[in-house]
Amino acid sequence: MDYKCIQCGCSVKTLYLQYSPGNIRLMKCENCRAVADEYIECEIMILVIDLILHKPKAYRHLLHNVINQKTMKFQGLLWKLAIVFLLFEAHRCLILESGKGKTGSLMSFSSLVSICLKVLADVLFGNFMFLLTFFIMIKIFFHVSITISRGIDLLLILMISSYFKIFLVAMMVWEFPSSVIVIIELFCLSSNAVALKVMTESTMSRCVWTCFFAYAIKFLVTQILELMLLGQLRQGWSQISSSFLKSA
Repeated sequence: MDYKCIQCGCSVKTLYLQYSPGNIRLMKCENCRAVADEYIECEIMILVIDLILHKPKAYRHLLHNVINQKTMKFQGLLWKLAIVFLLFEAHRCLILESGKGKTGSLMSFSSLVSICLKVLADVLFGNFMFLLTFFIMIKIFFHVSITISRGIDLLLILMISSYFKIFLVAMMVWEFPSSVIVIIELFCLSSNAVALKVMTESTMSRCVWTCFFAYAIKFLVTQILELMLLGQLRQGWSQISSSFLKSA
């Protein structure tokens, strides 16, 4: 990822010149003649608000000019984001299960096993199918080959643009209906689409359909896995109970 002008998306050599500590001059883009990155002198809250408003220039600043392979330890950042992302996904699954009334202080052992298997299947296999579908849609819609470097970039933008999942933490403090998760997922989908558009400079419709198919496949796969796990667990526990009754 090179430095980019947040206005037009053209590459720039440098974003500012530093004359002394605290004394800098923002550089202008040679293409559009505007300041290449005005967020350098802005407060962090302005950037956060613009990200929530889905402004492409805010995403260009974050994805190209802040998180840059030349200036950051990419591998370490990717692993940390992956762990946080999976933890948020596991928390989302637990919230959904509690909304169904499957969690509680008097929960049976079979229910606990069922919930643990459901969370593992949703977090691991569900997200694997999400990424697989996402990469396939990228190859189909954008006609590009998925190299290791490009794959890392795409993984990074997916995890960063899913920052709306942090609002799941608020559900640990305040009681919200589980339907709020649908709103959070929709915000993540739209944020993923904007980030993909900024990275690929493609049309918004292609980016939206790419993310939509990935989320749809993930949802279908997790629902099918849940039905299969419930059926197998019921069959297993019935066999165990019947064998126990026969031995008794």
